[in-house]
Amino acid sequence: MKIYVCVKHVPDTAANIKTAGANGFDDAVCKFIANPYDEYAVEQAVRLMESQGGEVVVVSVGKEAAMATLRSAMAMGATRGILVTVESQFLDSEITSQALKAAIEKDGKPDLIFTGKVAVDTEGFQTAYRLAEAMSLPVVNEILKMELRDGKAVVEREIGGGSREVLEAGLPCVLGATKGLNEPRYPKFPDIMKAKKKEVKQMTLADLGLSAAAARIELVKLEKAPDRSGAKIIPGPSREAAQALVHILRNVEKVI
Repeated sequence: MKIYVCVKHVPDTAANIKTAGANGFDDAVCKFIANPYDEYAVEQAVRLMESQGGEVVVVSVGKEAAMATLRSAMAMGATRGILVTVESQFLDSEITSQALKAAIEKDGKPDLIFTGKVAVDTEGFQTAYRLAEAMSLPVVNEILKMELRDGKAVVEREIGGGSREVLEAGLPCVLGATKGLNEPRYPKFPDIMKAKKKEVKQMTLADLGLSAAAARIELVKLEKAPDRSGAKIIPGPSREAAQALVHILRNVEKVI
């Protein structure tokens, strides 16, 4: 099987991020990691490769520093990588999906494409769907279980209230992984060293006939969320406390 996994290089959710300019942040001092949900996708792809044969190709769109995330995925067992380098810190999901599509199609014909259910930085929930639409493929997101059966991917996903639905998607298809699908392996030192020697193809948006200038969404402003005020206990009878709470929410916090 030829399996592609789309991975993203994202700021650590525990990192202290400092804004820079109107719509950027200081990425020189910010710790980056592989998008956590993408690790479930990589693990699932590697398990399929180990049982079915073939190769796993990890693909990323990002700055040069995203090479670290590709190496991390290859240390988990991915065969090789593809990096589409961009200069922008924030690339809209339309251009990202077009870049992923072009990079994958330039490399080969996929039997299966994995993504994480969402990226923890922008949380747009768009790329997997846009990629599937661009490639005219079926897509199922937030999968918790999967198996291959008679040329189809049979998957389970939660739909709320503890219920799950079982879906069949013909191959090739795009599947979005989430927590619970598996337990990502922790690469050992020899695997990390081997990953440094694995092939990574590098290309730019221009190499794929694309331009960031064609983006349809622009990040206008990025600002730090205001610090939350301390908790306050409102004493008195319930009716008076409720009236005081409404007054605070409406006139002080201005949220209603």
